[in-house]
Amino acid sequence: MQDKNVVEVNYHQTGKSTNTNELGMREMQVRVYQHRNSQYLLVKAPLASGKSRALMFVALDKLANQGVKKVIVAVPERSIGRSFKNTELVKYGFYEDWKLDPQYDLTLPGGDESKVQKLVDFLNSSEGRILICTHATLRFAYEKVADDRAFDNVMVAIDEFHHVSSNDSSVLGTALKNIMHNSSAHIMAMTGSYFRGDSEPILSPEDEQLFDKVTYTYYEQLDGYQYLKSFGIDYKFYQGSYLDALPDAIDTTKKTIIHIPSINSSESTKDKYNEVDAIFDAIGNLVDRDDKTGIYTIKSKQTGKLLKVADKSKQTGKLLKVADLVNEDGREKVQEYLRNISSADDLDIIVALNMAKEGFDWPWAEQALTIGYRHSLTEIVQIIGRVTRDSSNKIHAQFTNMIEQPDAKDDAVQYAVNQILKAITASLLMEQVLAPEIHLKRRNHKSDTPSGDADILIKGLKEPTTKRTQSIIENDLPDLKAAILQDQDVKNGIAANVDAEVMNKELIPKVVMTRYPDLSNDEIDQVSQYVVADTVLRHAKVDSSVDQEGNTNEFLKMADKFINVNDLDINLIQSINPFQRAYDVMSQNIDSNTLRIIERSIDAKKYDFSDEELMQLFMNAKVFVERTGRSPDKNSNNEEEVRMAYALAKLSDMKARRNENR
Repeated sequence: MQDKNVVEVNYHQTGKSTNTNELGMREMQVRVYQHRNSQYLLVKAPLASGKSRALMFVALDKLANQGVKKVIVAVPERSIGRSFKNTELVKYGFYEDWKLDPQYDLTLPGGDESKVQKLVDFLNSSEGRILICTHATLRFAYEKVADDRAFDNVMVAIDEFHHVSSNDSSVLGTALKNIMHNSSAHIMAMTGSYFRGDSEPILSPEDEQLFDKVTYTYYEQLDGYQYLKSFGIDYKFYQGSYLDALPDAIDTTKKTIIHIPSINSSESTKDKYNEVDAIFDAIGNLVDRDDKTGIYTIKSKQTGKLLKVADKSKQTGKLLKVADLVNEDGREKVQEYLRNISSADDLDIIVALNMAKEGFDWPWAEQALTIGYRHSLTEIVQIIGRVTRDSSNKIHAQFTNMIEQPDAKDDAVQYAVNQILKAITASLLMEQVLAPEIHLKRRNHKSDTPSGDADILIKGLKEPTTKRTQSIIENDLPDLKAAILQDQDVKNGIAANVDAEVMNKELIPKVVMTRYPDLSNDEIDQVSQYVVADTVLRHAKVDSSVDQEGNTNEFLKMADKFINVNDLDINLIQSINPFQRAYDVMSQNIDSNTLRIIERSIDAKKYDFSDEELMQLFMNAKVFVERTGRSPDKNSNNEEEVRMAYALAKLSDMKARRNENR
């Protein structure tokens, strides 16, 4: 078990993201409102940043001042409709309250078919100004509307925009495209994660360029809180059943959401009810269950001495209130209780399977303990968002992921390896998202000085030569990094600890080229340089020293090198593997034998050899060893020697798997 977080970010508690101006708007909402006249507006902002109210401000202005007659707000599921209930805005300084006629709240209970017809009637009549519905209701209603021009002078706001896709099979994505191109509709899209399934874009590049973008970063949000000081990501590797390792991972002194694995995953025991029972046993001794609320009372097993806490309320015997969202029996009572809790003392732990993620609000939550890798970066962002709300009961938020370590004797090694790689690369991406913004600029002269605190000057950095590359660098780097870290060749390169030149000059440009096929070779090189430099420098540690003349010099620590910020050179940066830390995490927590199995497994898939080729290369390798006195090297400049090395790895892998299955 690790003692130190893989990712640790500290914040300054400035209060900027939660303070309001004379119109009652928080910092992010002010930024969005400045773009209220945009016909197409895309807002990328974290959970809890106030996107719902930002939409209200913009929608009310469009209704009052921009000729918009109706507003449709679409949310992914009914429960999220609560975010758009009647809201007082006038008493905080705005000129109008957000008021919703209950008949146009289609997230309330009722038949789906009647709701679809209600939306169609809403579009075709002069009655009603604001309507709330689910994505599904909007999708089905669109299919019933004969003419896209029914959306003329209508604002369509789509919450949790990452549920939409540009794929031809996505009905909602197609509807959005047609509404944009065939009507005068205004579109406002909001998301905290701009990816569906980690890799599929929401909009085509052509349509995305029609949107004005407002970005509010995770760092801005968390740095502007009043209470939260730090956030950490940690991994607990285990072998066998996660239930055996759970007692060492759980900290019952923290307000915790425990996400158990999907029943279809390898981490699951396939009996979710038994897993809940075992988790309860790890927490402590069951005392009672409230029949009215469905909440359990459990007497904690953990001791204050073990956890090094002085607070006597956290000593052995503390009574914990625990919610079970896994069992269907009584779940509605539990959910109703959760909706109405009003203080930190009302709840201590939640155990959930597919719930307590998107649209769920428990601001007192301090820690998310998640078993198994989640197959979507969006889901990871949603889980992390549950614990990064600002609350007076916490100064630190924690995401801990329990990951199964591959057993060298297990024939499912490759699956376990992939799970680890996905989890660790996701943490690297989150580290990038949660770090302060930096602005990379080319240093043309040694005397050049940064024009802003976030500016970093780099000698030899290629400047973007087109609006296309400039837009990608300014707006798309987080999404591009997500695509890079989800690429199988990149993940294999991390596990195989490939050198920096292979990662930065081959693997990363390949992903850039695949994601942006319209770019020229020079444009691909420009974008690749920026994504590598941005990735390396965002988590570089800053140090400073004073020389004999009293001048302060700043140094960046990158891959165990201390570099004077005035001497940063793109060639130096590209000599560093930006994902080296992922390999370091693996090598520190996985034994050497398993690491060899991982490397063998990856090498075995490098080439797709026929049986005849394998036999011939095996014979050639024998001759090579007799002639040179050494085994073929996969890093050789000789292609035939490389093929022999990978053929031997393939044969070794096949032999090992046969032995494992005996």
